[in-house]
Amino acid sequence: MLPILLKIGPFTIHTYGVMMAIGVGLALWFILIHARKQGINIKILADGAFYTLLISLVGAKLVLLAAHFSEYISSPAALLSLARSGGVFQGGLTFGLVFALWYFHRYRIPTWKTADIISPGLALGHGFGRLGCFSASCCYGRPSGLPWSVTFTNPYSHELTGVPLDLALHPVQLYEAGLNFLNFLILWLILKKKNFNGQVFAFYIINYSLIRYFTEFYRGDHSSQTFLILTSSPYTSLSFPQLFCLLGLIAGITLFFILRSRRSRGEAVRRS
Repeated sequence: MLPILLKIGPFTIHTYGVMMAIGVGLALWFILIHARKQGINIKILADGAFYTLLISLVGAKLVLLAAHFSEYISSPAALLSLARSGGVFQGGLTFGLVFALWYFHRYRIPTWKTADIISPGLALGHGFGRLGCFSASCCYGRPSGLPWSVTFTNPYSHELTGVPLDLALHPVQLYEAGLNFLNFLILWLILKKKNFNGQVFAFYIINYSLIRYFTEFYRGDHSSQTFLILTSSPYTSLSFPQLFCLLGLIAGITLFFILRSRRSRGEAVRRS
């Protein structure tokens, strides 16, 4: 819709980058404010957040490269689009999570308490990231005849992401942005009333898995290689991101019950 926010001669500011910066900034602000309230060392946490962000960006691009490896090999010029793309969010989340767990252990940061604080920030930042996707026309939707469909007309958008021009599409980026903002509010409420450490993080995994599984039905940018099961209807097909969502849903539910059970056992021990 608006891939370039400002251009003065060779100096160009892309809207996607601005929205990502806003999302990261607000997420860090939220995390550090609540970490200070919980008595967590915010300097160590801020350093960890910076390194985790870098690892996540690299991981997201590596997963995208692996998923479309044959395409990138056959067309090395497509590697430029890989550099421009944000990558696969679930890949970035996995890489970032593994690094963050190591970092928490290394610097003795309370893992589940901190994960609970980070989770709403992730949802908030991701919402702004999807607004950036909409502005850049990446992660675009499939054709739609609905009244709220969107039509991309900017030739630069097509050159940048391959989005079809002059064709009504589902605004799937806005679907996911709205659902992520809703997830942020839900997680924030849970954070205020949580019963055990790790509860908010478990719900983040559950909620995002459901959000992404639903919005995948309306994605139009996937190639046939992205699908584990491909039929004539998106509702009976299964993409690899949806498969990861199902695994994430199982992991989130399992984590919730394990951590809740651990809390119950700890209370029983204290009462005995």
